[in-house]
Parts: sequence; structure tokens; C-alpha cells
Amino acid sequence: MLTQENKNKIDALRKQFPDTKSLTIPALHIAQEQYGWVSEEAMKDIALLLNLPESHIIGVATFYTMFNKKPVGKYHIQVCTNVSCQLLGSEKISRYICNKLNIKVGETTSDKKFTISEVECLGSCGTAPMMQVNDDYHENLTPEKIDKILQELK
Repeated sequence: MLTQENKNKIDALRKQFPDTKSLTIPALHIAQEQYGWVSEEAMKDIALLLNLPESHIIGVATFYTMFNKKPVGKYHIQVCTNVSCQLLGSEKISRYICNKLNIKVGETTSDKKFTISEVECLGSCGTAPMMQVNDDYHENLTPEKIDKILQELK
């Protein structure tokens, strides 16, 4: 359930948007900030708060890969697998990270520290291959750079 503080945040945003449908993505971001992911319960709360059908909220949340539909680790590693990244080795990057963390794509380490996902374009094609860890971009990846990033996060 969204906290009253977060419900107030969403209400305060109403003035900045022409209608409640356009407030869906900001509301989902607020829910994800609260929980680290967007639960069905949070989507129902948002639907009630915005007076929109649950199907609309679910449709938006499931369309965008930026919304986690299940709990993720403290560090959510998202490896871009779109054309530029794929051509420059994103599959090897993803496999390398999985081997380092001893998990498969879509899984979380047993200590709940890392989750790895493969995602569509993260909009950094000029610096491929790349990944996003929480809100930070890491570009022009090599195994050495990945080792350094993971070491700093442990």
C-alpha cells in the first residue's frame, strides 16, 4: 500500500499534468521508489488514486522495462541487448556478469545484493556495450570494467 506521504506526492503532481492518465508513469516511479518494485497492490492503489482502470496501470507498468514487477536486489543490473549493444558484445557481457555472480538472467543473488536483467535500448548506443546499475550508466564495458564496478558494489 502506498504511504500517505507518497499519495500526497502524487496528488501534488496533478497540477503539473493535463489529465490523470499522463500522471501514470510518475505515480509508478513513486511506487517503485517506495518498494523497490511495483506490486499489484501498488498498481491497484494508483488506479484508485488516479480514478483509472487497473488495466491501464498494469498495461503501462508491464510495457516499460524500467518498472520492476517483482522484488530486485539492492543493485539491479540491466544489460542493454538492443542492436548496438548486441553488435558490440552485450551477450558476452551478460554471460560474464552472470558467471561472476553465479546467477542467471532474471535471478537475484542469494544475499539479495544483485539482480541481473536484459533490457531493450537504454539510449546510449554511442557507448555500447552498456549497462545500468540502479540509476547509473556504465558504458564501453569490458570484463575489466565490470570487475571494477562489481568490486566497488560489494
